[in-house]
Amino acid sequence: MDILIVDDDRNILKTTSGLIEVSGHRPHTAVTLSQGGKILQEEDIDAVFLSRLVGGEESLPFLRRLIEDKPERPVVVFTSESTVESAVAYVRSGAYTYLPKPFQPEQLESLLGKIRKEIGDFRKMRQLQDELRDSRPGIILDSEDEAARYAFGIARKAARSEASILLLGESGNGKSVLARQIHEWSHRRDEPFVTLSCPSLSRELLESELFGHAKGSFTGAVKDHWGKVHAAEGGTLFLDEVGELPMQLQPKLLRLLQEQEYERVGETRLRQADVRVIAATNRDLEEEVAKDNFREDLLYRLNVISITIPSLRSRPVDIARLAEHFLGHFKRMQGRPALNLTPGAMKAIVQHSWPGNLRELSNAIERAVILSGGDSIDAADLSLKPADPAESPVRLGGPSSLAEIEEAHIRKVLARTDSFDEAAKILGIDTATLYRKRKKLGLL
Repeated sequence: MDILIVDDDRNILKTTSGLIEVSGHRPHTAVTLSQGGKILQEEDIDAVFLSRLVGGEESLPFLRRLIEDKPERPVVVFTSESTVESAVAYVRSGAYTYLPKPFQPEQLESLLGKIRKEIGDFRKMRQLQDELRDSRPGIILDSEDEAARYAFGIARKAARSEASILLLGESGNGKSVLARQIHEWSHRRDEPFVTLSCPSLSRELLESELFGHAKGSFTGAVKDHWGKVHAAEGGTLFLDEVGELPMQLQPKLLRLLQEQEYERVGETRLRQADVRVIAATNRDLEEEVAKDNFREDLLYRLNVISITIPSLRSRPVDIARLAEHFLGHFKRMQGRPALNLTPGAMKAIVQHSWPGNLRELSNAIERAVILSGGDSIDAADLSLKPADPAESPVRLGGPSSLAEIEEAHIRKVLARTDSFDEAAKILGIDTATLYRKRKKLGLL
C-alpha cells in the first residue's frame, strides 16, 4: 500500500513512516496540509494518516475533501489522549478510525493489517460487481480429456510459485478464465487481478494504460493516470494476446519482468512494482521471434512456465458436459428453468468442429436460450454454420498437440475421400481403428 502521513511533528513522521516501511508498505510524508494535497495529486495513495492539528490548523475540512474525493480510501486521525473526544467528530465525518499519540508499534501494525484487509475486500467487491455486470458463465476447469487435465494440473502447481506463466492456445479456449483461476489458486488471491488486452489500443494509449502517465506528458494528459501495473500491485497482471504487444513496448515489459521496475509516460522516476505476470497468446511466439516481431529475451522471461490449452474440438468428450453447463447458466440468467436440449441439438453440438472454441459454444447456447420458443432447444435454434473440414488453425510446427494434428488430418481425409475404406487406406490404419478414432472425435 502507498500511505500518506500528514503531521507537523517530525518525530511522529519518522517513527510512523519507519514502521510502515518495515511492514512492507510505501510511506509518503507531508508536514503541511497543502503539501499533503500535492502528494495526493501526484501519487495514488491507498490510505492516509492525518493529524487532527497540522501547523496549528484544524484538519477537519481537509478530511472532508479527502472523503468526498475518494470515499473508499481509509483515513486514520492522529490525536492526543486529551483530545479523543474531538477525534470522534472526525470519525463521524467519515474517518476510518483514530489513533491516540503516542502509540505502540503493535497498535500501528494491527491497524495496517485491518486497513489492508478493508482495501482488499473493497477491491474484491468491485471485481465481483464487474464480473456480474459482464454476466458470463464460469468455465468448468475440469475435463475427461487427458491433455486438458494435464494442462489444468500444471496450472494448479504453477500457481503456487511466483514464476511468469505463458498460456498458449487458440482464441476462445478459456485462457483468460484459466489465468483468473491461477490467481485464485495463488497466495495473491486476496489482491487485485488486473487484465490488459494488448491488441485493443494504439501503441501510445497501450503504454499509458499499462504503465500510467504523468500530467502534461502528451496532448490530452490533463491529470496523472495510474496504469494497470500500479492497479495490480500485490496481485496478478494478466496480459491478454501478448503476442501483439508493439515492439517499442517490449523492452519496458522486459524490465518490469526482470527488475520489477517501470516508468510512467512522461516521467524519469523509476517505480517499484510487486506484480505477478500471466500472459496469453494464440500466436506462435517462436515464429514471431524468427520474423523479428517479438523479442527473444522477452519470450524467455514470459515462458518460464508455458501451458497449452487444448482446443475444444480436440476434447470431444467434454463438449456435451460443457454445453449442459452453459445451458444451466443461461437458463438461470433468462429465467427459463424448464429449457432443455433435444437429442438432435446435442448431436449437432457434439458433431460441430467449434473453431471458436468455448466462446463460440457459449455464444451459441446463449443465443438459443434467448431466441428459442417452448421448453426445448432444437438443432435449428443453435444456428450453427456448417464447418469447412478443409479449414483448420492447426499448423505443423505450431503450438498444436499431436492429438490436435491427428484430429485435423483425420477430418480432412474423411472430407476428401468417397469411402470409409479409402480414408483408412490413406491414413495407414485399418477400418476398425478409424471407426474407433472417429467415434472418439464425435464424427459419427
